[in-house]
Amino acid sequence: MKFSREDHIEFKNFLPHRDPMLLVSKLVSIDANSVHSQFKITPDCVFVKEGKLSETGLIENAAQTCSSIVGQSYFDKDDLDGKGNKLVGYISAIKKVEIFCLPKEGEIIATKAVLISRFDTGSVTICSIECSTFNNDELIVACTLNFLIHEA
Repeated sequence: MKFSREDHIEFKNFLPHRDPMLLVSKLVSIDANSVHSQFKITPDCVFVKEGKLSETGLIENAAQTCSSIVGQSYFDKDDLDGKGNKLVGYISAIKKVEIFCLPKEGEIIATKAVLISRFDTGSVTICSIECSTFNNDELIVACTLNFLIHEA
C-alpha cells in the first residue's frame, strides 16, 4: 500500500491510535521502507506542557510514524478503509534517542523514518527503524526504535 500527497486515504484507519493519543496529522508519503509524516501541535494535545510538545510526545510521534512502515503490510492492497485487520504495536527497545529542541504549540513538525531491519515470523514482525524529526528544517529528534507488531 502506498500513500502520497495525491491520495485521499484516511490513514488514521490504519493506526491503532485515536485522539488524544494520535500524534500524526498527515501522512505525506509512505512506501515499503520509508515514511514521512507531519503533526500540527495543538494546545489540547495530551503531551503539550507549558506550550511545548514534551519529550514523551516527540518519542510517541516518532513511534507512530515508524510503525506505519511495517503496519501497512498487514493490510490488503485494496483495503482503503483499514477494516481488514487490527494491529497492536509495541516499542520493544529505544536504542538511541537524542532530543535537541522542544517544538511549540501551533508548529508543524515533519517526521521521517527508514526501515533498518525486519524479521517476520508469520503473524508477528520485529523491526528496527531509524527516525528523524524536523521543525522548520531543523533537526529536533534523532532516534532508533525497535518494534514488535502483530495482529490483534
